[in-house]
Amino acid sequence: MSILETRQFRWPDEAACERFAQALARCPQVSDLSIELEGGLGAGKTSLVRHLLRALGVQGRIKSPSYAVVEDYQPPALGGLPAHHFDFYRFNDPREWEDAGFRDVFAAPGLKLSEWPQKAAGMLPTPDLRLTLDVADDDSRDVCAEAHTPRGVALLTDLTQHLDAA
Repeated sequence: MSILETRQFRWPDEAACERFAQALARCPQVSDLSIELEGGLGAGKTSLVRHLLRALGVQGRIKSPSYAVVEDYQPPALGGLPAHHFDFYRFNDPREWEDAGFRDVFAAPGLKLSEWPQKAAGMLPTPDLRLTLDVADDDSRDVCAEAHTPRGVALLTDLTQHLDAA
């Protein structure tokens, strides 16, 4: 899987994660995008998803899909398209992805957010964007954003502009 563009970000605190999610929500590409989120336990993957879904207008409880594998939402800001939050942490075999029928979900329009994508390795389509979150010694987060598609490159450009304007 080739990387077309890479950008580095730093979140010194939770508020920076929230600002990043809000900037991401303002990018038009987000309505039909696949984003993979990598990082260890406690790196902030689910926090980012919650902030993003809130910024897209989701009300009520935003649950972690750790046990259900996927939680579905209808964010008002996506113009009728769905958002799917996947957590593949409990997968023991990547073929579980196929058995669960997720191929159709990933082929349809909408936002797909995947935590622990390596647990479904070889089954997931190429993501538009991969975000790798690393916890630094001072508890801040170093975020590496990799665009793997032209849509991901456009998103990174828009995202950077929104963050610079904030």
